[in-house]
Amino acid sequence: MKIGMGVGGQTVDDVVAGAERSVAEGFDSTWIANIFGLDAIMAAAIAGRAVPGVHIGTAVTPTFPRHPHALAQQAMTAWDATGGRFTLGIGLSHKIVIENMFGLSLDKPANHMREYLSVLLPLLREGNVSFNGELYRVNAPLERAGDPSGPEVLLAAMAPVMLRLAGEVADGTILWMTGPKTIASHVAPKLNQAASNAGRPTPKIIAALPIAVTNDPDAARQEANKTFEIYGNLPSYRAMLDAEGAGGPADVAIVGDEETVAAGVKGMADAGVTEFNASCYGDGDTIKRTVQLLKDLRS
Repeated sequence: MKIGMGVGGQTVDDVVAGAERSVAEGFDSTWIANIFGLDAIMAAAIAGRAVPGVHIGTAVTPTFPRHPHALAQQAMTAWDATGGRFTLGIGLSHKIVIENMFGLSLDKPANHMREYLSVLLPLLREGNVSFNGELYRVNAPLERAGDPSGPEVLLAAMAPVMLRLAGEVADGTILWMTGPKTIASHVAPKLNQAASNAGRPTPKIIAALPIAVTNDPDAARQEANKTFEIYGNLPSYRAMLDAEGAGGPADVAIVGDEETVAAGVKGMADAGVTEFNASCYGDGDTIKRTVQLLKDLRS
């Protein structure tokens, strides 16, 4: 199992610095969330061009606010800027964001994503699309410079219909707040079966969880519940926490001493995760200790 590092920050310089650290520490990849600050694709393009060797991706870019042709242009620009070291992670986002904040409709999310990928993927893979659906009617080319193969596309998929879609047409799934029991019993079987039925390669499973190496696991779990509280209330993540038998984010966080955390990371690999995206949290010493363990696991 590969190990990547989640990076954040308020400025592009923060993202570049995080990418530099990720490469210096020997991690396989760097992942940027797209929330209410920087545009993740643009930040990835800049950081990927500034930091030689970094493989960088979005975790994840919401689809509803972006036309699929415009997103394809952004993704191919980032692919070109990074020399082919960019992965596009996309997802639906949440009702509270799409409807309450942006004033858009989250109606028929599965149909939206199916049609969205019907436009996006041909543009990225072939440079042209002719699609006439209920929601999107797009007949347009996409000129592509540099390496024309295009980025991999990962779909944030948790419900059965989305996992089937990810397996059938995307390159895999990218997860957050989904524990190893749920990945092993729900995510991996449905995703892999869909890919097999479609005659496609085994899909990737990129999974992110909060992680902290500490001698005070109780305090770290309390911090996890406070820091990541919102994710315990969003319906899609709540469903995954319930499937895991978890009361909240603290119950899926990988927390404890080196031996305990190493076992937790191994558990993700055993569940079928192909790449673990570490969301390190805690004070400076805790993060340093966590990064050191992850480096050791990479060795």
